[in-house]
Amino acid sequence: MLLYVIGVVLSVLAVIDILKKPISVAGKIITAVVVLLTSWVGLAVYYFYAKDHLTEWFK
Repeated sequence: MLLYVIGVVLSVLAVIDILKKPISVAGKIITAVVVLLTSWVGLAVYYFYAKDHLTEWFK
């Protein structure tokens, strides 16, 4: 149960962080959906790699 709650909190924080990025609305939606649908793998990829590269990908 605790792992589930941690995953939900991290997912919400990731989506909030994605919505604050200066990228297109389509890029925000695509990234948020991918992070939410891929659970822990998506969170790990977002926090360790994609977080710093989103603005380059969705100019």
